[in-house]
Amino acid sequence: MTGMIPAALLITAASQTADPYQLPINGDRSVEVTRNAVFDTQTGKRATLEQIAEAADGKRFVYVGEEHDNTDAHRWQALIIGALVERGRRVIVGMEMYQRPKQHYLNLWTLGKLTEEEFIEESDWKGQWGFDYALYRPIFDYVRRMRLRLVALNVPREWVRTASREGYDALPDEAKAQLPEMYLGNEKHRRVFDVLMTGHPPGPALDAVYRGQVLWDEAMADSALKYLENTSVTSNTVFVILAGNGHLMYEQGINYRVKRRTGMEGVTVIPVSIEEGDRSRTVSAGLGDFVVGTRKPERDDG
Repeated sequence: MTGMIPAALLITAASQTADPYQLPINGDRSVEVTRNAVFDTQTGKRATLEQIAEAADGKRFVYVGEEHDNTDAHRWQALIIGALVERGRRVIVGMEMYQRPKQHYLNLWTLGKLTEEEFIEESDWKGQWGFDYALYRPIFDYVRRMRLRLVALNVPREWVRTASREGYDALPDEAKAQLPEMYLGNEKHRRVFDVLMTGHPPGPALDAVYRGQVLWDEAMADSALKYLENTSVTSNTVFVILAGNGHLMYEQGINYRVKRRTGMEGVTVIPVSIEEGDRSRTVSAGLGDFVVGTRKPERDDG
């Protein structure tokens, strides 16, 4: 039976396994998720793509997470974008996968001026991201077919490395002029980060990685907001942000940074993978507004 799980069981599981998907953040309820289905975390019941799109009515942002190597997660991302288009929203798609200097090539792709081979080569997909392009093909193909605006959210990696190792003040003036300052005081975000980094000893090295993570989130939120400031939008415009789960979980990543700066609420959808032999998976209801059960990707550990 799917539905809500007693809080005591959730907290016990989190303390024993340090599962980042079972943290009692934003409440202590949980949801049982099955494969190939959407669940509303408020009710614990199955939902539809149309209900995700409906929940986004009147909201400027929809945040959709991913495991980067999970084909199923990317299929759901494309479906959610499609559901928003079907509802009549003017959709903009922002991607963690590209850094800001590559925006020109994303524009050319949307306009149909590059073949897939040209786009992969000229946008430096392998250098920008490195995961198999085929994983993301459903998203790119749908964006081009529907002529949706596509936005590069990320910033140069050297900025992130500098912020990690030396702090925000060590960034070059060029970078500071293009970035908001980092806010490091979100205790919930730090808690999620520490669990995701289980196995790494606490101390200055881990603190440095955390600074980089915060800059990453701040920068991607900033990219989305700046794009909206500099383009034509209506009350019907919705900005869909595609990023790794770690940048969106518990609404403490990019979504938190956007809300902190603007007060704007969004809809957060987190895909969770389920082992092939398992019927379901229990996750925290605080992960987001909706969770999607996906097939766990096969990984080569050799």
